Amino acid sequence: MNLYKELYFKLFAVMADAVEALEKGEPEYAKKILIAAEQEAEEIVISAEEE
Repeated sequence: MNLYKELYFKLFAVMADAVEALEKGEPEYAKKILIAAEQEAEEIVISAEEE
């Protein structure tokens, strides 16, 4: 699978989880999962560039 397609699906799923957390009144949890996803995506891109 193309790298950007993989990242899109991962980040879209996390964004959906973050929206759900916000709807439940859990903004800190939403922030936490968004930051973790951002860091994971950055690591994936950096690793792919090194290959």
